[in-house]
Amino acid sequence: MGSAMQAGQGRIWPKDAWYVACTPDEIEDRPLGRTICGERMVFFRGPDGVPTALEDFCPHRGAPLSLGFMREGRLVCGYHGLVMDCLGKAAEMPGQKVGGFPAGRRFAVIERFGFIWVWPGDPEAADPARLHHLEWAESDDWAYGGGYYHIACDYRLMIDNLMDLTHETYVHAASIGQKEIDEAPVRTRADENEVVTSRFMEGIKAPPFWRMALRGAGLSEDATVDRWQVCRFSLPSHVMIEVGVALEGQGGYDAPEAAKASSIVVDFITPETETSHHYFWGMARRFAVDDAALTDTIREGQGKIFAEDLDMLEQQQANLLRWPERRLLKLNIDAGGVRSRMMIDRAIAAENAEPNGAASAGDLPAEPAREEAGGV
Repeated sequence: MGSAMQAGQGRIWPKDAWYVACTPDEIEDRPLGRTICGERMVFFRGPDGVPTALEDFCPHRGAPLSLGFMREGRLVCGYHGLVMDCLGKAAEMPGQKVGGFPAGRRFAVIERFGFIWVWPGDPEAADPARLHHLEWAESDDWAYGGGYYHIACDYRLMIDNLMDLTHETYVHAASIGQKEIDEAPVRTRADENEVVTSRFMEGIKAPPFWRMALRGAGLSEDATVDRWQVCRFSLPSHVMIEVGVALEGQGGYDAPEAAKASSIVVDFITPETETSHHYFWGMARRFAVDDAALTDTIREGQGKIFAEDLDMLEQQQANLLRWPERRLLKLNIDAGGVRSRMMIDRAIAAENAEPNGAASAGDLPAEPAREEAGGV
């Protein structure tokens, strides 16, 4: 598909960064094997309950440690019973002396905001301060519900998808799509910390998903509303999308809480391989936060919406692999995705100490895209 990896130009993801690895329940009482940024890892909790990530490789015979089990906070290999501690050292083995085994590779891990995060690169460079603050994950003023999908496509295709919501009119016609999305101008801006694309629609009727949200917020589902979509990309691969509808004439995005249903679509996109990624999705909202049934309803609806994306993206990836020589067309609506890829490439170049810029941005040309309403 013309990616930097396949062209032999290097990796396509930053490694010195925090990625969501899993949710706490996934390592509640068992180890979890997961490939992240091309690295096979095993996650588990040590005797003090702190999460740990090691290379998923038993130093005895090379079996995946993730096929083992937990015993008193230590990981027991499921092949011959070698016990590994949280530092990656072989601790014991029935009838054997293993103290001389060298320590295996260990990855920096942090648990925060309801997720387990991993730093695939240099553990000495892992800085907790580089983890983005997520207000919605720490405040009682917000409710959150989400899920996980494994998706067989380049993680950057998902970023493209989320930074250009034009596809909603077509892929999600029965839930969040409407013709006004096509008709509203999209604006893109970028600085050193984020890329932002935004659309604002005034005096429209809400689509089915947002009619449900209006009901949940105690507002009329038939009301004429103003709608907004503000997509924010930040390194290494996170997209937070501010979305909502407000009663017409109440200020739209800036309307008082009582006159709107607003939320943040949460998208943590963790590369697995060049053609697959882990997708942790959810929605944080500021209305009816104590309504657990509404949280479940939104989670179910959102899950169906993202399943539609999954199908489209996996088939897109298959097509790109089928015709790797094809050069894709670029439109003004692609500006957010192009700029996000450029930011990723600059981060990779900085890690590789390449002072003159980064490699190709992959499937989309790297030069700045222009849009009718304001450029990028």
